[in-house]
Amino acid sequence: MGPVAKEMQARLIAALAPSHLEIIDDSEKHRGHAGHNGAGESHFTVVIESATFAGQSRVAMQRAIYAALGDLMHERVHALAIRASAPKAP
Repeated sequence: MGPVAKEMQARLIAALAPSHLEIIDDSEKHRGHAGHNGAGESHFTVVIESATFAGQSRVAMQRAIYAALGDLMHERVHALAIRASAPKAP
């Protein structure tokens, strides 16, 4: 996990206390595409489950993730695929 992914992880844990979190660097799949700068860590998939998301719409969950990531979304991350959910009730 590179420095951008580690920073994403720290911010998401601090803001959303996820019960499950995966950060996948998809940058190599986008070599030669817009936003790929050769340095890597520009395209990511986030798989996150958090009780914070209970009752929220997909858009609200995405907004919470973008808010948690803050300036990384403007400065380092070109593309972000999000798979967000609340834990399922037992």
